[in-house]
Amino acid sequence: MPARPDKLLPGRPDPLGAIWDGLGINFAVFSAHAEAIDLCLFQASGRREIARYRLPECTDEVWHGYLPEAMPGCVYGYRAFGPYAPRHGHRFNPNKLLLDPYARTLIGDLHWTDALYGYRIGSQRADLSFDRRDSAAAMPKAVVSTDTFDWGDDRRPDIPWPDTVIYEAHPRGFTMRREDLLPPDRGTFTALADGRIIDHLRRLGITAIELMPVHAFAQDRFLVEAGLSNYWGYSTLAFFAPEPRYLGTGAADSLRIAVRRLHAAGIEVILDVVYNHTAEGNQLGPTLSWRGLDNASYYRLVPGNERHYIDETGCGNTVNLSHPRVLQMVMDSLRHWASAFRVDGFRFDLGSTLGREGTGFDPGSGFFDAIRQDPVLSRLKLIAEPWDVGPGGYQLGNFPPGFAEWNDRFRDNARRFWRGDDAQRAELSARLSGSSDLFERRRRRPFASINYIASHDGFTLHDLVSYNDRHNEANGESNHDGHDANYSHNWGIEGPSDDPDIIAIRERIKRAMLATVFFAHGTPMLRAGDEMGGTQQGNNNAYCQDNEISWIDWPGANAGPAQNLIDFTARLIATRRSLPIVRGAYFMHGRSEPLPGIADVAWFDEYGETMSEAAWNDPIGRRLALRRAGPAADHKRGTDVVMLLINGSEDDHDFILPPPALPWHLLIDSAQPERSPGVLDGTTIAVAQRSVILLGANVPPAAARTEHKA
Repeated sequence: MPARPDKLLPGRPDPLGAIWDGLGINFAVFSAHAEAIDLCLFQASGRREIARYRLPECTDEVWHGYLPEAMPGCVYGYRAFGPYAPRHGHRFNPNKLLLDPYARTLIGDLHWTDALYGYRIGSQRADLSFDRRDSAAAMPKAVVSTDTFDWGDDRRPDIPWPDTVIYEAHPRGFTMRREDLLPPDRGTFTALADGRIIDHLRRLGITAIELMPVHAFAQDRFLVEAGLSNYWGYSTLAFFAPEPRYLGTGAADSLRIAVRRLHAAGIEVILDVVYNHTAEGNQLGPTLSWRGLDNASYYRLVPGNERHYIDETGCGNTVNLSHPRVLQMVMDSLRHWASAFRVDGFRFDLGSTLGREGTGFDPGSGFFDAIRQDPVLSRLKLIAEPWDVGPGGYQLGNFPPGFAEWNDRFRDNARRFWRGDDAQRAELSARLSGSSDLFERRRRRPFASINYIASHDGFTLHDLVSYNDRHNEANGESNHDGHDANYSHNWGIEGPSDDPDIIAIRERIKRAMLATVFFAHGTPMLRAGDEMGGTQQGNNNAYCQDNEISWIDWPGANAGPAQNLIDFTARLIATRRSLPIVRGAYFMHGRSEPLPGIADVAWFDEYGETMSEAAWNDPIGRRLALRRAGPAADHKRGTDVVMLLINGSEDDHDFILPPPALPWHLLIDSAQPERSPGVLDGTTIAVAQRSVILLGANVPPAAARTEHKA
C-alpha cells in the first residue's frame, strides 16, 4: 500500500459524497456555516483512526479534498469546526465524529453512550453546555463503495397504474419465519430473492412489493435500554446506504439481486422512504451527522428561538427541504436508489412534511416541482402518506399530479361499514368509485387512491375482527401508545376463540373487506400476512416488536383456514385483473352508456330500484348494488358488465337485479368462497349477511347492435 500523503489535494466540489475515480477518492460535503472540516480515516474494521486531514478547499459552501491512491473500502468520517451556539441554531462540536450524509455503505453499529451528544447530559444548562468527549468509538463509519453490478437484460416491469396491486412488506419480518430458508438468509434481501417467496407473490397476483424502510436506520436509545428495537425503521441514519442487517452475505448486491429477480417475475419494487426527519431527534438528541455538519441548514428551526426545532413529524425534528442543498441531498438519494438499485417507485412517509414551505403545505413546493420535472423520478411510481402532525398536516387529495396517496378515508369507511356502523353506505359508494370527491382534480385518475384495509401501522386484518381494543403492553408504554380509533370489532370475545360461530363470522368479514378493496376503483394495497390471517395479538403499534408478534406466520400459513384465505385472495386479484371495468382507469359518473339503457355506473338498492336521495340518507341502510359497464379486455368481445352486490346487514337477503336482463355469471361469493363460478338462473339472487357477490356479464358487439336496433 503506498504511503499516505501529508495533505489532501484540492479535488472538486461535485459530486457530493466520496467518489472513487480509479486514481483516488474525491471527498465533498456541504456546510454553509462550518469554519473547517476534517476527514478522518479509519482502519478497515472502523475501530481505530489512522489518519486525519483538513479538507483544503471550500467552493460554494461545499468542502472538498482529494486523496490520491485511495481505493474503495476506505473507511471514513468527518469532524466539523464552527460555533457552538444553540440559541442561534449552530451546534458544531469537532469532538463528535459525523457520518457523511452521502455515505453509501456503513460499517459498525451505533453504540449508545453519552459521548454521542454534543452537550453534557445531566448538565443544568442542558443542550447549552458543551461536551468534549470523543464519539468515534461509538459511531458507525462510512465506507467508500462503487455501484458496479451486471444488470444484464433487466427491464423494469412498468406495470400500468390501473393494473397495479401493491403488497406492503417488512424486509425482515416477511421472511424471518420461513423454515425452508437457511437461518442466515432469513430476514435479508437474499430471502426476498428466493424463488419460493417470489412464487407466493405470483400466486397471489401481486405486481408491486412495497418494502418498509431499507435506508440504514438507528436503534433508538430509549428502545435499546428497554430491551426493544426499532423494528419498522422510521429513524433514518443514512439516506444512501442500505440497512446493514438486511444485506445478508451479498452486501448491497443482495438487494440488487432481489430487485432483478422480482423484475424477472414481473414484480415492481417500491421503497418506503423517510425524508421528513432524521434519527438525531430534537435539541436533546445525539450528534450523528447533519446536526454536527450544519444544523441551521439541514433542519427547520423555530424562528427567533433557533435552539428548538420545528417538529411537524412527531419525531423531534423536521428536515429543511426549503434549503436547496438539503433538497439536492434528497433528490440525489432518490436518484441513487432509482439508478444504482433500479427500484420502481417510492412511498413517502409523512409526505405532507415534504411539501411544506414557510407558509405551510404547498402542492407547488420545491420538492414536488423538483421530482415532477426529473426525467428519471417522474416516471416512477410516487406514493404519498398525505399527512403529518403539524398545522394543516392532513392533505388527503391535495398532492399534485404524478402522486398517488394512501387513502385512510377508504380504510376507515370500509372498516366501519363492515363493523355495522350507521350512516356509512353513502360514503362507501364514493370510496368504491375511486374517491372522485377527493382525487378528481387536475386530471388525476382513480389510481391516485391507494385503497387498503390494513397497513403496517395499526391492526392486521385478522385483528380487526378479533379485538375491540388495542393490546400494546409489550411495547412498555402501559398500553397508552397506538391509535384509539381502530373501528374494529371482536364479534363476541376479545382475542382468539375456538367458538365455531365466532370464527365463521370473523372469516366472513375478512373476506368481505378484502373484496371491498379489490373491487373498488383505485389501487389496492394488501398488508403482508393478511392473506393468511396474520395476527399481532392485538398490538396496533408494533414498531418495536422485532419478534413473532410482527413476523409473518409462515408455519401457520400451511393450515387449512390460512390456505383458504390465500386462495380466496388470489381469486379476488385474478378476477380484478381479468376485468378492466373493475380496475377502473377513469372516473365514472353515469353520464355515458356503453350499452343502450346501461350507464357506465349506476347504483341500486336491494330491490333493483335506482337509489333515491332518501335511500342514500337512510342511516341504517346497509345493502347496496353497484353496476358498472365498459369495454372488455379484448375489445372484440364487446362490453363487460359487472354487478357488485353488498349486504352489510345481519340478515340474508334476496337481491333483485335491475333491468335489462343480462346473461349473468356468478364470479365471486365472499360468503361461500368455495362456490364455483356459474350461470345465474333468474333475476333474483340470495346474498348472505355481511358478504359481497360479484356478477359478470359479457355482451358481444353483435348482440349490442341487435338490441340497439330493436
